[in-house]
Amino acid sequence: MILYIAEKPSLGRAIADVLPKPLKKGDGFITAANGDCVSWCIGHLLEQAEPDSYDAAYKSWKFEHLPIVPQQWKMKPKSKTRSQLTVLRGLVKQATQLVNAGDPDREGQLLVDEVIAHLGVKGNKLNQTQRLLVSDLNPEAVRRALGQLRSNREFIPLSTSALARSRADWLYGMNMTRAYTLQGRKVGYQGVLSVGRVQTPLLGLVVRRDEAIAGFVSKPFYEVLANLATEKQETFKAKWQPSEACRPYMDEDGRVLSNGLAQNVVGRITDKSAQVTSLQSRDKQQSPPLPYSLSALQIDAAKRFSMSAKAVLDTCQSLYEKHKLLTYPRSDSRYLPKEQFVLAPNVINAVLKGASELVEGIDRPDPKIKSKAWNDKKVDAHHAIVPTEKVANLSGLNQAEKQIYLHVARQYLAQFYPVYQYHETEVEVEIEKGRFKTKAKQEKSLGWKQLFPKANNSASQQDNDGDDLQSLPSLIEGQMLHSGQGELVEKHTQPPKAFTDATLLAAMTGISRYVTNPEIRKILKDTDGLGTEATRAGIIELLFKRGFLVRQGKAIVSTEVGKGLINSLPESTTTPDMTALWESHLDAICRKEAKYQSFMQPLIESLTELVTQAGSQLPTSLQGVKAPQGQFKKRRYSQKKKVTKSAKNS
Repeated sequence: MILYIAEKPSLGRAIADVLPKPLKKGDGFITAANGDCVSWCIGHLLEQAEPDSYDAAYKSWKFEHLPIVPQQWKMKPKSKTRSQLTVLRGLVKQATQLVNAGDPDREGQLLVDEVIAHLGVKGNKLNQTQRLLVSDLNPEAVRRALGQLRSNREFIPLSTSALARSRADWLYGMNMTRAYTLQGRKVGYQGVLSVGRVQTPLLGLVVRRDEAIAGFVSKPFYEVLANLATEKQETFKAKWQPSEACRPYMDEDGRVLSNGLAQNVVGRITDKSAQVTSLQSRDKQQSPPLPYSLSALQIDAAKRFSMSAKAVLDTCQSLYEKHKLLTYPRSDSRYLPKEQFVLAPNVINAVLKGASELVEGIDRPDPKIKSKAWNDKKVDAHHAIVPTEKVANLSGLNQAEKQIYLHVARQYLAQFYPVYQYHETEVEVEIEKGRFKTKAKQEKSLGWKQLFPKANNSASQQDNDGDDLQSLPSLIEGQMLHSGQGELVEKHTQPPKAFTDATLLAAMTGISRYVTNPEIRKILKDTDGLGTEATRAGIIELLFKRGFLVRQGKAIVSTEVGKGLINSLPESTTTPDMTALWESHLDAICRKEAKYQSFMQPLIESLTELVTQAGSQLPTSLQGVKAPQGQFKKRRYSQKKKVTKSAKNS
């Protein structure tokens, strides 16, 4: 008997639906006509044991116990789902072949692997366990997945990485939370000071941004525009490019701060001859944007629909499980396997039947076009989020579901349009030995941009510096022009903008921009981030629930408690440097480029130093700060419910 162990009931039912009929439903499992069986977890059936499971003395929070580092890690069944674990225990004993059918990501891999390990599976049965990767719950897609089973051993690094992350979060969160909560009481703070490996650096980003905004002092800066005319009185503007000699009068961003200098340039260029010194004109093209990963979708949906990261994830989960209109949502990939290209005509037809409004008044997608999204080297356990072959009934979706489905479908259709083509002209003009510059852009073929009319319009009006693009007369290099009245433009520096859902997610996704240590920044890739695709929304929400962050309109800002906590902690715990490096190491474990111990041992050594440091100073920034109303005050540290999985009986 083959036993398929799914991550949740909805996935289990989807697998059972394509097995030989008739099906026989049992309590926590479904048996097929050929005797094969499908059962499931309900999210994590096991959780890390509490500290007092290792030593009863740890039930009381005392600084002398820290750091608590288990020598032999213990897992315990969750009380609410213990009965399902019992069902699996009996089925595993009967099975001749096991199939791990966890979700196609690290957490899904570990979730089933830890059950198999807990139930004592060994020898050939363990070695012969297979892996089923289902990213689309429609029957045809599930059948295809069943025909592509792989050895579960291939995914040991994935499971090891998830296990290392889970243990690191337990070690770091439990020890640091106890240490700072105990120290906080000494200065009169009565709440729990929750410290986390990922949540605290994220809070640190927001606190520092808020402090930068509060301390910001606006200052004026100046630009000079030349109003130029040809012999035929065709006019255009060009902006002054200050020389190195002007550097003493400029800030670190190259803005001129001296009004006198700018006024001098205005006077020098007014009613003077000018000459075109450089003229670069070239055809350019732009490929369509890649299909969505979860973070990329959350960022875009926050900008366009003002949806929180959690709302986007929940909506995607509904479109995946309930409506079967999207593929697996917790994906960090923006690429698709080449073998799926043959499915493109069916997917395109399904999208156009259900959402014809996407191509109304424009060219239809061409399924023969193959964008750079189809790349096997960029795909492992899961691929980008794309529509399925099921026709959508948009009237049966709520507003959020409809918005997200259309957004994902549009991005997928873009892969089957030609590239966007345009002509760009860059002109440099010399006036009285000063250099002036302007750009013009002329669209030749919209290609995929037909699908994005608003994005197309805004992109056409401004260049990368945010300056308005303009039409240019026909010019040649060496041509003489006339510079009329010089134009002084006074602007003012703006404070940093408060984080929003979109910008905070973007910061988590590309954390290398916020890493302060240049050596660590060298190691990180542009895509290395804080947390994973599945956890980021939950981590942000957790900071709200704990009273460390609040919303002010679209802005996300820190509370007095959040600021007090960050200003009480060592800088290394509040910046993303080390956490981002740890995330990079976890990814390396997935790629078989690093070992479990090479990650855990330095973490434990660092944790020991941090606990010692916590005991040597009091968190004075929290003196007089009241704990948020409703914040839990239990002394016992409890393993928080996983934010990575919606373990519902869906």
